[in-house]
Amino acid sequence: MGPPGRLPKLIAFDLDYTLWDLWIDTHVTGPLHRNRSTLNEILDKHNEKIKFYKDVPDILHRLRAEKVIIAACSRTHAPKLARQALSLLLIAPKPGDGEPIPAVNFFNELEIYPGSKLTHFDRIHQKTGIPYSEMVRFLTVLPAIELA
Repeated sequence: MGPPGRLPKLIAFDLDYTLWDLWIDTHVTGPLHRNRSTLNEILDKHNEKIKFYKDVPDILHRLRAEKVIIAACSRTHAPKLARQALSLLLIAPKPGDGEPIPAVNFFNELEIYPGSKLTHFDRIHQKTGIPYSEMVRFLTVLPAIELA
């Protein structure tokens, strides 16, 4: 990775228990909905809340401002639900910037489907040309970690 203090070119986040505190394929029942323009909160069929951890919106704003490519990588068995959640979740704009922003707009790459994390990163590498040495991934669930 480059000089100390420099951000990588790409940061990839797992979704489940990295950006939100649930497994989208086992804790959530579609369809999803949002109450008006509520920020950082959507509801499932049973009105169970889905929201990002508290610091996630600020992290996404900072990475976007620094021109870091942001990827979402998930091995979920409910990719449609995960994409719907990212589309419905609204993030507050930076002060003075206007309207709330759908969370999905912060992500340059979406690799959300069952399978291998290695496949996710191979596809991101192929699409972006960014070397693996310039990518950082955040995963918090041990089964999501694979070794090559």
